[in-house]
Amino acid sequence: MEKKKIKIKPKALTIFKILGVIFCIFLGLFLFYLKQINDITKLGYSKEASKNILFSFKKDYILKIGENKTINRAFESKDYIEDNLDNYRKVKYVNHKDLISNINKALEVGYKPNDINIIFSHGDNESVKRFLKRDKVKYLEEFFIVDYAKLDNYDRYLKYADDTGEDEETTVLCVNLDMDKEDYADAKLVDKFSIDMLVNKHRYLDEKFEPNDLMNIPSEYASEEDLQSSRIAFNAFKKMSEAAKKDGCEIVINSAYRSYQDQVDIGNYYLKWYGQSYVDKYVAKPGYSEHQTGLAYDIGSKKVNIFANSKEYNWMQEHAYEYGFIERFTKRYEKITGFRMEPWHYRYVGKDIAKYIHENNISFEEYYAVYLDK
Repeated sequence: MEKKKIKIKPKALTIFKILGVIFCIFLGLFLFYLKQINDITKLGYSKEASKNILFSFKKDYILKIGENKTINRAFESKDYIEDNLDNYRKVKYVNHKDLISNINKALEVGYKPNDINIIFSHGDNESVKRFLKRDKVKYLEEFFIVDYAKLDNYDRYLKYADDTGEDEETTVLCVNLDMDKEDYADAKLVDKFSIDMLVNKHRYLDEKFEPNDLMNIPSEYASEEDLQSSRIAFNAFKKMSEAAKKDGCEIVINSAYRSYQDQVDIGNYYLKWYGQSYVDKYVAKPGYSEHQTGLAYDIGSKKVNIFANSKEYNWMQEHAYEYGFIERFTKRYEKITGFRMEPWHYRYVGKDIAKYIHENNISFEEYYAVYLDK
């Protein structure tokens, strides 16, 4: 039997041809769309941003300026305003949750892109939002020319500068260290142990705090039994002691870790024998003593009673930083540290920090304010 040939009616054939043409058109448009998107994404824009750029007819603009993270974020955001596009381009990208809405708000307040860059570089997302609720600040550079100035401290900077007449950098440093506040007032809790932790009259430890690596100090390195220390600090001290001995110097730990309760007892002792004014001036309140960190030592000489007059003190002045220790309370920085000069008091901060402090002759508070207080 012969197979019957299927005959397509002319009308159906026409329909198939039309559908084929439509398919080819859509395929061509889809391929064209993919190429347009690819032209944008290969510059570094996300697929979402690229799609919105394309449908906003801004492809040529984007191809002209190239990659820009702030614009990428703008086209991803529901807060995008087309009239602000050129300003978005001039704002340096920061990874803030509300970056685009914050830019919009800053422009609304009256800030220019350069001003916005200054503002964004001195605060996180939330502090920027708070700052933009105030009226426009006319002279942003007055304090924010200092790299580590903080938006949230602006009013305190103004008051401190007016009250003291200090320059901008000194004002920022002192306010960031809470030196515009009374000692022990509105202090910040320090709850994590680290070699670069700062404890002073404005930053305190609670009564339960103790270093993570507390250990007993071997008797040959201490002037009395049962002294304790952070292990990382003692390991550094041991190396330092051995090096000093090779140079004919013998250093010893007279005091190390003191608990919150130990500081209570010390305060009560001096109160009994010397009175409240002495305690207020020379004894740290419980929780405010660096000894509670386990990183601080009162160091003495095995040969001379007055450490500051000893060969050992001179050796420490020259070499302590090599082992990660700094003389914590010096005469020069009594105003900043809040404590009187204690030539016997040394603090372990690690070799890198100790070296920087030694070479630049600054206090630990200054180092902390500039490099650690983020």
